[in-house]
Amino acid sequence: MSLVLNRFKGNSLFILDEPEAALSPTRQLSLLVKINELVKQNCQFIIATHSPILLAYPDADIYVLNDNNIKLTDYEATEHYTLTKQFLNNTEKMLKYLFE
Repeated sequence: MSLVLNRFKGNSLFILDEPEAALSPTRQLSLLVKINELVKQNCQFIIATHSPILLAYPDADIYVLNDNNIKLTDYEATEHYTLTKQFLNNTEKMLKYLFE
């Protein structure tokens, strides 16, 4: 996060690989705010992520890569979104399934 706050400037292209790895959900939200500020300063981002929080950036093009292809995918169709939503909406049921 320090790198983004102190080194990232406008009119740039940034390529990030899982920037959420060391960030709490609250800090991921802060990262979204900073990304949005930089987009308004003519920046573009290419981000590899598993974070449903970062995937939620408005109007982002989300590409899912698998063994066979690369596919433009809607946010709510991503595995990361659906699995996280299922877990949060049915925590007890999911834990029971996992542990039995």
